[in-house]
Amino acid sequence: MKKKFYALLLAAAVTVSMTACGGDDGGSAKNGDDASAGSDAAGDDATAGDDAAGDDASAGDDADENVADAGTENAGAPGELVELNIAYMPNYASLWSVLTGMDQGYFEEEGLSIKLWEFADGPSEIAAMEGGSIDLAYIGHGAHRLCINGQATIFAPSSVHSTDKIVVLTSHGIESVNDLKGKKIAYNAGSSSETALNSALTVSGLTMDDIEAYEMDPTNMVAAMTSGDVDACTAWNPYSSQIMDNVEDAVEIEFATDAVNLSSWICLPGYAEENRDILVRFSRALYKSMQYAAQEENWDYAVGLYATQCAKDKEACLVETNDATWFSADAVKSGIEDGTMESYYTKQQQMFISSGDVEGEVPLENYVLFDVMKEALGN
Repeated sequence: MKKKFYALLLAAAVTVSMTACGGDDGGSAKNGDDASAGSDAAGDDATAGDDAAGDDASAGDDADENVADAGTENAGAPGELVELNIAYMPNYASLWSVLTGMDQGYFEEEGLSIKLWEFADGPSEIAAMEGGSIDLAYIGHGAHRLCINGQATIFAPSSVHSTDKIVVLTSHGIESVNDLKGKKIAYNAGSSSETALNSALTVSGLTMDDIEAYEMDPTNMVAAMTSGDVDACTAWNPYSSQIMDNVEDAVEIEFATDAVNLSSWICLPGYAEENRDILVRFSRALYKSMQYAAQEENWDYAVGLYATQCAKDKEACLVETNDATWFSADAVKSGIEDGTMESYYTKQQQMFISSGDVEGEVPLENYVLFDVMKEALGN
């Protein structure tokens, strides 16, 4: 049975120190003052999807009034940078490539200026794009169902992983996914969190009817786990790390699945039709960034940019480099040529069909722009 967060009354007495992310100057890091990407991370960028009361406020409402519409005049004057409003989530998976490109000047080389805006999850980002405040966005696995259902279009892959994790409290009698029956488990509906929970239940031979499932914002999961009002949760970084840091008996259980969990870069279908050149230019810069930051010897550099942007401890952030396989430009190019990328998105769609999130098979070309990928990669 699903229960809304307000039924728990679990965060009222709990104060958790949350690290704020996103600066008020999320634009290109090489802006003439040689500022590093995210150097204003302690600033006051609006944080969408941050409503701890769980009132499902429309994402992007927090954004400043001066955020440009997604319909920005992308042509621009000769020599003038085109500003793009980019949605991200405060974790390494979301920021590893885009911050590298900003810091290295790859986006400027393409005539693009990047302004970053923080969101809590993929569905909130898509809602903000629909509202006109965001141009492009990074999403994790769960929000891909919205792309399959026609709400957004994928123009570049970012990373992949084949395992999931669930954070549990060992003092509540949970040592493995086989101990989840009857437990109170928090998750974020419509995101990678819900996908991870379903995977954990499948592995343990359970369904949602076998647990007490509580929908809530990922920030509230930290409070719920800290207070002990729930027994487990499926949170992603940085929230899972915050739980691990604040709760003594919290452990993260990793379990293998037969799943393909992808993260990608997206835009609205209409934006893709009207701004193909922008997508190619953004992707071209992004692939340069991915080629550099995907190399293990450069992880320390990329993590440093992420830690600065999100005002976090760099050493604590390094663990997030193990969250996925980070695509290099070469990996994307060869993956398109040998059909690996197509197989990833095909299997992902099949997963959503099996879970009931997607009604039936949808042609990949309806929502995955392999032609943009190929053009940006020089294929």
